[in-house]
Amino acid sequence: MNRFSWLKPKPSDLLTPSVILLIAANLVPLYGVLFLRWEIFPILLIFWMENVLVGVFNVFRMLLSSPSKPINWVAKVFMIPFFCFHYGMFTFVHGVFVFGFFGGYFTSGSSFPNENSLFQAISDFHLGWAFLALFLSHTGSFVMNYISKGEYKQASIHDLMMQPYSRVVLLHITILIGGFLVMLLGSPVFALLILVLLKCFIDIQSHVREHKRYADKKEISIERASSLK
Repeated sequence: MNRFSWLKPKPSDLLTPSVILLIAANLVPLYGVLFLRWEIFPILLIFWMENVLVGVFNVFRMLLSSPSKPINWVAKVFMIPFFCFHYGMFTFVHGVFVFGFFGGYFTSGSSFPNENSLFQAISDFHLGWAFLALFLSHTGSFVMNYISKGEYKQASIHDLMMQPYSRVVLLHITILIGGFLVMLLGSPVFALLILVLLKCFIDIQSHVREHKRYADKKEISIERASSLK
């Protein structure tokens, strides 16, 4: 098997319900740029809000992973709270960064961003629908892939501990660098559209790679079980 085959997903990989939901959720920022005149801050804020959802759903993935292995339940008692703390701090610092640099908090002398700042920004930029679209996308993927396809049976609590970082760090380093470039250009529409499309592309690649890995594990397990008969 070609280890880089995920870089060129098959058409069938792109036509799954979870990928369609993912693309639909990413169309919301495109709508915001084209019709609501969003600039860089609300777009990066939506992407940051998705980080929060990624962490929440990962907690559920960790909780349900490998239920037939008793030792995993012992590990979950320690690893899930640690993940919540560590990923929570990571996400908090990232959020302060987004509000500080792109929301103008560091340059305008505003008070330190808090939950009121978040809710106010959601209200000001009408981000509720964007958050709902992201929630439905991640819920759909969780139910259709992780639960219905039995991915939770192959999932490792240790792999899940690190999985969000491999996606979030790569994605958001790219997005933040792009965000600074867009901001320096004065947030032209074409640059914002490129940034949103880049994020969508990385999302799809990460999604296909993650679920293909589970499918490969399942195939290997079936082959091993057949060879033992």
